[in-house]
Amino acid sequence: MKILIVEDERKTGDYLTQGLAEASFVVDLARNGMDGVHLARTEDYDLVVLDVMLPGMDGWEVLRAIRSAGKTMPVLFLTARDQVEDRVKGLELGADDYLVKPFAFSELLARVRSLLRRGKAKEPEMLRAADLELDVLRRRVTRAGRRIDLTAKEFALMELLLRRRGEVLPRSLIASQVWDMNFDSDTNVIEVAVRRLRAKVDDDFEPKLIVTVRGMGYVLEVPDQA
Repeated sequence: MKILIVEDERKTGDYLTQGLAEASFVVDLARNGMDGVHLARTEDYDLVVLDVMLPGMDGWEVLRAIRSAGKTMPVLFLTARDQVEDRVKGLELGADDYLVKPFAFSELLARVRSLLRRGKAKEPEMLRAADLELDVLRRRVTRAGRRIDLTAKEFALMELLLRRRGEVLPRSLIASQVWDMNFDSDTNVIEVAVRRLRAKVDDDFEPKLIVTVRGMGYVLEVPDQA
C-alpha cells in the first residue's frame, strides 16, 4: 500500500514517514500543498494523510484539487484545528476521516488501516490480463481456462502485479507489499518467487506476461497483439 503524507511541520512529517514505513507502507512526503497536489495527481496512492495548515496552498485547497482531478483515494485530515465546523468542512469537501493533533500514532495507524480496508472493498474482485484471470474473493487463478494452484505468497504477488499492471514494481515495493519486510539486497527470495510464479502462469502459455526490467524490477505487460 502506498501513502502520501502532506505535512509542512518537519518533525511531524519525518515521524509519520518513519512510523508508516516501519508498518510496511510505501510512503512519500510532500512538505507543501503544491507538491502534494502534484504527487497526488501524477502517482497512484491508496491513501493521503493531509494537514490543513499548509503554506501557500492549505489543505482545503489541496483536497479540492485532488478531487477535481478525479482522484478518489481516501483522505485523512490530520490537523490542530479541532472545531466542529472545520471537521464538517473537511468531510463535506470529500475527506474520509479527521484526526486532531496531538495524536497517538497507534490511533493514526488504526484509522489508516480502516480507511485502506474500506478502499480495498471498492477494488475489482476479478482481475484479468490476456487469458489470465484472478478471482480475489474465491482465491482462484486460471489461465486459458486451466486452474493454476498458487501458494499464498504467489497469489499475493500475482494480485500485486495485476493491480499495478503496466507499472514497473521495484523489488523493495514487492518485498514490503508481499512479505511485509524491508528489501535486503543479499536475499533472492523475490527472484525465486517470481521464477516459481512464471513457471506456473507463463511457461506453458503465450503470451508471456511477467517481464523483468533489468536493474529496476518486474512488470506485468500484455503484448498489443494479445
